[in-house]
Amino acid sequence: MEMRQLRYFTVLAEELSFTRAAHKLHVSQPPLSFQIASLEEELGARLFERTSRSVQLSAAGAAFLPHARAVLQRLEQARTQVRQVAQGFEGSVHMGLAGSHFWGPLPRFITAFRQSRPKVDVVLHEMMPADHLQALHDGAVDISLMRSPTEHPGLQAQLLWRDPVVVVLPLRHPLAERTHIALQDLQTEALVMLRPASSVYAQKVFDACVAAGFVPRVVQQVIEAPAMVTLVAAGLGVALVPASLANIHSHEVVLRPLTDSTLNGDVHALTRTGAAQPAATECLQALLHWAQSHPLNAG
Repeated sequence: MEMRQLRYFTVLAEELSFTRAAHKLHVSQPPLSFQIASLEEELGARLFERTSRSVQLSAAGAAFLPHARAVLQRLEQARTQVRQVAQGFEGSVHMGLAGSHFWGPLPRFITAFRQSRPKVDVVLHEMMPADHLQALHDGAVDISLMRSPTEHPGLQAQLLWRDPVVVVLPLRHPLAERTHIALQDLQTEALVMLRPASSVYAQKVFDACVAAGFVPRVVQQVIEAPAMVTLVAAGLGVALVPASLANIHSHEVVLRPLTDSTLNGDVHALTRTGAAQPAATECLQALLHWAQSHPLNAG
């Protein structure tokens, strides 16, 4: 049984005329008659009662018609879904990220993306930064957001947002009187930092301090960046934090720009090199476009 036969049958059942059905199907009458006869032979029943003046559905044809229509409808649904998936309008995207990204513009992007792609599910996987690379290589995530690009085989990084680092100080800290702070000014300060073993950004901060001529005096280590601001607000030390996160508890701390340093918390999108599943490709392109039109300093 062929789909063409089902289509010919349903059109003939609607028109009840070989002439009109052939015209609607853009075929001549002999092929139409042949396909109907072949279908009847396969089913072992006459589907139409034919006379020289009329064509009518038989009882068997009337019973077969809803089944034929259902099959054709399911086929059209399958074709539509395949096109939607191939064009990235349907599917799922798995995104790895750290908890700090929930404080930036990402949630607003996901809302906008879901409105434009309602059949694409964006599944967020909050994980330690050190776990992102393996998750990408294993295919557990399609896109990973990190604050450091990586030169890792099989992966590529694209810049999303510039995010300068600021110094976060307790309200009554002596350095709070300055308008700008250099990295060297922190060499005797108690620093709150992320754990270097679990954060590439933390290693960047440590290396920047060493390059500035001192080993940072770390008094507290945390896993997530927002916790650093909380501890600074409690007076446990000072911290070097990406500007997008420094607004957490901003009324309880003092923020000062960091001068004379290349240190930054820029956000990058990491993906596997080569072809990606269409929904992930669409999501990445939309994310890159969103980042260009919604810079971090614009809120």
